[in-house]
Amino acid sequence: MKKRNAYIAILAAMTMTAASCGKSFLDEEPSLSVSVGSAILTEGNMLEAMNGAYRAMTPTLLFGRNVPLFGDLLADNVYLSISNSNRLVPMNNYTFVGSSAEAAGIWANAYIAIQQANRVISSQLTASNNVNQMAGEAHALRAICYFYLVNYFAKPYAENPEADGVPVVTLPSSETGALIKPARNKVSEVYAQIVSDLEKAYELMPATGMTIHPNNSNFFSKYAAKALQARAYLYMGEWAKARDAAAIVEKDGGYSLAGTEAAFNTYWGGNVARTDKLETIFELNYNSTANLGVEGLDAIYSRAAVGDMLVTDELYNLYAATDRRRGLIVPGQRGGLDVLYVNKYQNTGIADRDEVKLLRYAEVLLILAESHARLGNDTEGQKYLNMVAQNRDASFAGYALTGQALVDATITERRKELAFEGLRLFDLYRQNATFNRPNMGVKAHSSYVEVKTTDFRRLQPIPEAELAANPNMRKNLGY
Repeated sequence: MKKRNAYIAILAAMTMTAASCGKSFLDEEPSLSVSVGSAILTEGNMLEAMNGAYRAMTPTLLFGRNVPLFGDLLADNVYLSISNSNRLVPMNNYTFVGSSAEAAGIWANAYIAIQQANRVISSQLTASNNVNQMAGEAHALRAICYFYLVNYFAKPYAENPEADGVPVVTLPSSETGALIKPARNKVSEVYAQIVSDLEKAYELMPATGMTIHPNNSNFFSKYAAKALQARAYLYMGEWAKARDAAAIVEKDGGYSLAGTEAAFNTYWGGNVARTDKLETIFELNYNSTANLGVEGLDAIYSRAAVGDMLVTDELYNLYAATDRRRGLIVPGQRGGLDVLYVNKYQNTGIADRDEVKLLRYAEVLLILAESHARLGNDTEGQKYLNMVAQNRDASFAGYALTGQALVDATITERRKELAFEGLRLFDLYRQNATFNRPNMGVKAHSSYVEVKTTDFRRLQPIPEAELAANPNMRKNLGY
């Protein structure tokens, strides 16, 4: 695969802005205040750079709110209340344009995080468990950024793997020089980089013996890398590879689902990293010195904070009355109207906010269910699907479906299980079908109901600043 090892033009200015971020992340010093050209000469330097890479993932314009929110808002799970704070109106209305600040924010912040990861990956430190762990984390972090970039800015792999993707940047600017102007790699090339990075991450990270920072859900692990690889293979339609990657996590990762309703509710009410491998595989930390206040994902959903984004009736009605996940949606009132609030993020009233969950064990089981179902292994597909569905609803007798009906059920369970975590839009796109966003009438700010396969707004616009600075960059048609 031909890679374009270059530095995205708009990052020079953006890096200066990012350098002013707060000084605390997971009780360790971040490195966005350190020049991206600084040499990594010690494990301490590498740790600082790696902390900076994690910190670069956390802004509101990236994983702190917009990336996970848009995956539900642009789909059929969430809508903007008629009583709102005027945040993100164009995204709700599908009226975003080439100058969209939201698209530019995702693009620029993701490449800042990638550039930080590139510094770590390119370091020449002698291998050790600590060095290998951090290098593996950097590969995984780069992969997850590319996963969301290619899914927001390019056509789905299942639709056209040869379509324009996003530029693949694999070397730090200290090696390439700043402001080299890359073209877009193909979607297939971006996915190849994602898969390769995750395989390297899995190989590098030791199973035990890493001492440089805590082994918890706020950091990428071997099995987090393998879980993300399973997701990437699923989106590529590589069912056997998705099955095999997810099976490694299920067999060797040591993760579990909450065994009781009380444990499930306690899990979602928590605001600290997991060290027990319950439910969460990887999540981002928003502690008392790093939370985003009213601009966080928790605040945009919470009725105790901004509360602009509400749950569609269609989604709520998918849950049986005995499904414990239904309790993560709370009926209430807004502007005198009966509405439904998201209650997955419950700690907006305190300084140490909820983590933003990016990989969970339930998704791994659903990947196993879907990949087996698509391969015609109905019995195994039913088994893994029911591991999730019956855990969440103890009164449910279980699925006994086969063929396409079983595949469809896995997609529905993904919608129910992963709601408000940002994957619904991509699940709709990878099926390459027209879909409808429920019309919530007078409760909603406005309605853009039918999203056709021919709608150019299925892709976010390549930022105008990038197009102006980089003559090799092609825009997405329609903008």
